[in-house]
Parts: sequence; structure tokens; C-alpha cells
Amino acid sequence: MFQRFISFVQHQYYEILKISVFIIAIVLVLWFMPREGKFKYEFQKGKPWQQETVFAPFDFAIYKSADRLRDERNKALSKVYPYFIFQEQETKNGRSKLEESFLQQWQKRKDGHLPKQKQLAYLLSLYDSIQGKGVIAYHKVLDNKTEHAMVNMVKNMVVKPEPLKNVFTIKSAFEYAKMWIDTADHVDKALISKLLANGFVQNLVYSETTTLKEQEQALEDVSPTYGMVQKDELIINEGELVDDQKFAILNSLRKEYERRVGTTAQQNALMGGQLILVAAIFVALFFFLRIIRREVFEELKKINLILLLMLMMSIPSFLILQYRPSLILLMPIGLLPIILITFFDTRITMMVHLLTITLIALVVPNPYQFVFLQFIIGFVVLFSLVNHNKRTYYFRSSVFIFLAYAFVYLGFTLIQEGNLQTIDTLVLGSFALNALFTMLALPLIYFLERMFGLLTDLSLLELSNTNSPLLRQLALVAPGTFQHSMQVANLSEEALYEIGGDTLLARTGALYHDIGKMENPLYFIENQMGGYNPHDDISSAESARIIIDHVTKGIEKARKAHLPEQIIDFIRTHHGNRRVEYFYFLEQKQNPGLSLDERDFSYHGPIPFSKETAVVMMADSVEAASRSIKTPSEQKLNDLVENIIGKQMETNQFINSNITLKEINTVKKVLKKKLMNIYHVRIAYPD
Repeated sequence: MFQRFISFVQHQYYEILKISVFIIAIVLVLWFMPREGKFKYEFQKGKPWQQETVFAPFDFAIYKSADRLRDERNKALSKVYPYFIFQEQETKNGRSKLEESFLQQWQKRKDGHLPKQKQLAYLLSLYDSIQGKGVIAYHKVLDNKTEHAMVNMVKNMVVKPEPLKNVFTIKSAFEYAKMWIDTADHVDKALISKLLANGFVQNLVYSETTTLKEQEQALEDVSPTYGMVQKDELIINEGELVDDQKFAILNSLRKEYERRVGTTAQQNALMGGQLILVAAIFVALFFFLRIIRREVFEELKKINLILLLMLMMSIPSFLILQYRPSLILLMPIGLLPIILITFFDTRITMMVHLLTITLIALVVPNPYQFVFLQFIIGFVVLFSLVNHNKRTYYFRSSVFIFLAYAFVYLGFTLIQEGNLQTIDTLVLGSFALNALFTMLALPLIYFLERMFGLLTDLSLLELSNTNSPLLRQLALVAPGTFQHSMQVANLSEEALYEIGGDTLLARTGALYHDIGKMENPLYFIENQMGGYNPHDDISSAESARIIIDHVTKGIEKARKAHLPEQIIDFIRTHHGNRRVEYFYFLEQKQNPGLSLDERDFSYHGPIPFSKETAVVMMADSVEAASRSIKTPSEQKLNDLVENIIGKQMETNQFINSNITLKEINTVKKVLKKKLMNIYHVRIAYPD
């Protein structure tokens, strides 16, 4: 039994790995998903109630709307005046210094007809009267406050609200004192003015601790609710309009329901429900890939990429909803379809996008609005990135995403409020930041390309640039091979355009398929400029080895240049496992009766395993052979294409490729037509 199990695992390990990654994804989603019950009713302000009549299942309080609660809290805070503490000791110290300064200055006076004690008494009396009212120290809480604004003055443990006009600043204190000094008789005005100019101290100091404590208390005194609904009380009738009051009651019922579910023994049932729904989403994705997109399901790295992208969107969303739900609008869900459309087709992109937003909607507030909004964003991305071979398209897509967010938000505002006066500029700002975050797509795509070994059109465009180092070297070292590669690229692109395939991948692969010829360029006829042929100086077996080795040399060069494996596949498969016929028969002719090992005259393979590599093989052989025709004609080119591709089919070169016989015939027609255009052959019309 155990041996049978081991054998099963050994034979089915790849399928087991695929199932395992789906299970891991389900576990991670459940781990981070908030444990909150979902209210079973969907409702929107300003729309009719389309469910059955609802009665209160239990007693609950009616929560105030966010706007009302914010206004009441702001009003409560406005009644908390800033606290300024009267500094008794600072006042006394200032009085002592003032008295000491008076005595020092009095001794220097020459005029002694004024009584000393009377002058001192007047000075201290004026000081005490002003400092007693308070000289306030500047703090930023006083900015933009008028003279009628109130502050709390704490003196001798007693709090007394005072308008700012009843207390002094250093400047106003001196001006007030100067006014009294100027009208006084029998006073040394110059001396007293000089002493008071620097004698006042700021004895009202702002207390941030006391003020914040009072503000917190004021906020706590603002109740988040304003009424009660009794059990079995009618909440809303079927078909009744959800007005502001009904919306507040329904929203309160939802909050109370979710609070009770989250704090009772129903947690286990809640998690069980989440498990069922999350598993359903991932099972749907599993069978979609397995049945509809089999070519994607066959590659574990592509499955891993899809699941990773889903987790990259859902897990951060769950964390935001758990700790800062108001920031959910900043979550750039639009990144998901942008990255998906870069690696996959539109059907996979939309399917994965819909499943992901459905997953997040299980816990997000107002799930209908969320799904509708993100659903539109998915289509906007698809329409704006149908051709995603330019980086500017990604920036353009970010602009379209913001516009889509804004228009949908305006639509919901009109439906729910009936006007645009309640539009929140912070929400529009959040949408702008959200769209800005989607510009992270380009560095993320680059990172994911390297991480999963996948290719995008952007990378293929860079690789297919004939000014790239490797292709420039090919053009310099083996110009004939370079021209041959260019022609093969054009033929392959045209053929795949007709039968359906990745034209850019085939074109790029064709450009690099013969780079191994740079090692010995003169041994290949397209690079022989004169009449000398180096094969004349070596044996046919040695010639065959050099010809065959250009595949191995090409793979080595490609790996040194860090070309992607998908491009290297074209190098290793463009000759399949065919025999080098010319040198094989030449060796037989030169050594009759000698038994030859065909493996010494055959390419090592593998044979093509995709539509693109199969087409490049056909185009490569046909283009190379067409150069040997001295006087090309329609019939000669037709026979050439039929014979070469027929021989490839006889040697089973295409049995591993997903190309049909009908598609092969279409490729033949395209190659014939293009070759006639290349060689300027006119079609022979019947008489």
C-alpha cells in the first residue's frame, strides 16, 4: 500500500504541486482575512428596498452618520478653550528683579526731590495690576484668533475663561503701562518707563497636556448614537425608499450585527463560511485554467504568478480593511489587470481580476459599489492596453483609470444623494493617488519577468532591436547570416500572423536562431564572398560536425548574453534532429562501402515543441534553400516549399508542436507568396 502511494506521488507529483499551491493560497487568504460577519442585505441610499420587509431582530442603537458625528465632534472641540497656566513663581521673580533694578537705577540719579518709596510703590503697583491680569506667552494655538476668542486661565487652581482682550502680551502690557505713566503726576516717568520696558514677564503659559485631556473628554462625551430601535420594530417595508433616516437605521443594524458575530461563539461558523467561499473562488480558477486555458495550467510557474498576483492584491486589502478601512480607496487594484494583460490574454486577465475583486468584496464595506467600480477599472485597463508594446501606454492607462474612478464615483453620488454638492475632494484625491500607484506596474513587471522566467512584449521589442549588441556583432562578423535571419524573421512573422500565434516571439527567436555561426562564419555559404570554400580542405564528417555545432555554439553565446530560455528554444530547435543530408551523402560517395553512424551527421534536437518554433524551422529551411535557385520561378519555388516542408513532416519534426495540418498548408502558401515577392517572380496566368 505504501509503495503504491509512493509510486502515485512519483508519477503525479507535478499535479500534486499544482493543487498544493492552490491550497497554500486558500490558507494565506483565510489567515489574513478579517473575521467579520457580513450583513445579508445590500442597500443604497436613494434606492428602493428590494428585499423583504425587515423587523429589528434585537435592540440596537442608531449610529450617527459620519458627517453628523464629525460636525458634533468639531463643535465639541470648539467649546474647549486652550488652557494657560498662571505662573506665580515667575511673576514673583519678575517683581523682585524689577525692585532690584529700581534700587540700582535710583542710586545713580542726581535729582533727589522725588520720594524714593512713593516711586517704588507706584512702579510695583503698576506691575502687579498688569501681571495680575496675565501676560500671555505666544503659542501656535493663538494663530488666527481674534481678541474675542476665549482661553482658560488657571490661577490658584481655579479655571476662569477669559477673552484674549482681557489679557496682555508683552507689547500691549508696556503700552498700557505707558498710558498710565504719561498721565501720572509726581512720577519719574523716564525711569519707570525704562524699567517696565524690560520688566514684564510672560506668566500665562500654554498647557498642551491639560488642553488635550479636556479635548479627549469632550470627544468622549459626544455619543456616536442618537436613538434606539426596539426588537420586532418595523425597520423598512419592501419597496420603500431608503432615505437618510432609513439608511442610518439599516447601517446601524449592519454594524450591530457584525459586532455581535465578531464577539460571540459564531466565530467558528464564520470562519467555516469564509473557507467555503474562498475555496469556491480558487476552485473556480483551478478548473477555468485546467479546462479553458490548458496551456497555462500546464506550466506551474504561470499558475504561481497568477496566484501571487491575487495574493498581492487581496492580502494588503485585508490588512487595510482590518486596521485603516478608510484607506481602501488607495489600494491600486488596477495594478492586477495591468500586470496580467502583460503576461496573459484578455480572457485570463478578466477572469482573474473578477475572482480577485470578488474575494476582496467578501469583507469590504459596500461590496456592490466596490465590485462595480473595480469591474469597470478592469475593462478600462483591457481597452487601454490591448496593445501593450509601448511603455507610454502604461502611463496613459493610469490616466484612464483615474477618469474611470472619478466618473463612477460621480454616478454613485448622483444616485445616492441626488446632487453633486456632497462630492468629497478627499475621495477624488484618493483616486488620483490610486491611479498614480498603478505606475508601479513597469518595475513590477520587470521584477516578475526575472522571477518567473517569463517574457513580455516590451522585452521582446528590446531584444528584437537589430542594434542590440549580439545582433550588431552578427551583422559585422557574419553579414550573410544576419540577412538570412532577417528574412526568416519576416517570413515567420507573416506566417504566424495568418495562422494565429505569437508573432513577436517568433520574430525575435528567428533573429537569434543562427548566432552560433559567428564562431566559423566562412563555413556557411551565405558568408562566403569569393570562390574559396573551406569545406574543400576538410573531410565531410568534419564539415558536418562544424555545421551541426553552430546550434551548440549558439546556445552557449545566448546563455553568455543572458538571453531568455524562450529565445534559446528557437536556437536549439530550428534544425530539430534532422540529418545534414549534403555531407552525409558526400561522405557515402567518397567512402563507398563504409558504414556511417547517422548520429554523427544529425542535429541533436530537440524537435520544435510550439507553433512558433515549428514555423521558424519551416521558414529557415525554405529561405536558405531558395538562395540556391539560380533562376527562380513560380513552379520552382512552389516545388521547393512543398519538398522541404514535406520532408520535415516525413521525419516527424512537428509531432510535438501544437500546429495542425491546415495551419501547415497555410504556412506553405504564405512562404510561397513571400518568396515570389522577394525574388520578383511573376505569377504565370493561363492563356
